[in-house]
Amino acid sequence: MIAHLKGLLSYKSPEYIVIDVHGVGYGLFVTLNTFYALPGLGDQATLLTYTHVREDTLQLYGFLSEDERILFQQLIGISKIGPKLARNILSKLSVNDLKSAILQADSILINSVPGVGEKTAKRLILELKDKIAHEDIPEPMIYRETPLQERESLFSDAVSALINLGYPKSKAEKTVRACLSSRPSSPTLSNVIKYSLDLITK
Repeated sequence: MIAHLKGLLSYKSPEYIVIDVHGVGYGLFVTLNTFYALPGLGDQATLLTYTHVREDTLQLYGFLSEDERILFQQLIGISKIGPKLARNILSKLSVNDLKSAILQADSILINSVPGVGEKTAKRLILELKDKIAHEDIPEPMIYRETPLQERESLFSDAVSALINLGYPKSKAEKTVRACLSSRPSSPTLSNVIKYSLDLITK
């Protein structure tokens, strides 16, 4: 079992990253919340890992916090929730937001994640409410001016992230475009995705 990886961040995208450990590149699927907190390319990064093994599959999932890894493992222990859906849940909701939703029995919020049906949301709440501790720390959204070319890159990367989360391409493009057009000062990629997720579920 690989417990963690420490090396140079050689590639990163909203879907997965690559860490170079002494010349060997390890690909890891990450949540958007972990992606937001990653250092720059070429910098050293340490990620906790979870290894998903099946007869025809071997995948690594990476996390910057132990809380996120623990919650990920708790999620995949629930019927009908596999690693991909658990990753989507923890991309749409931060660890603290998901814990808060579970403790408040907010199945509507959890159900807003693509792929999570009403029954699965209620089962998730039922199975995890006695296992978690309550923490609710809001994450501020900070916007900065961005050149046109970078703005276009933000659009492409944000649309790709929403598609990877299960939203249709046309809806993803429309939502990200609305997000960018409503902001005279362009946001970072992480905030574009966060704001777009807020818009797309309204």
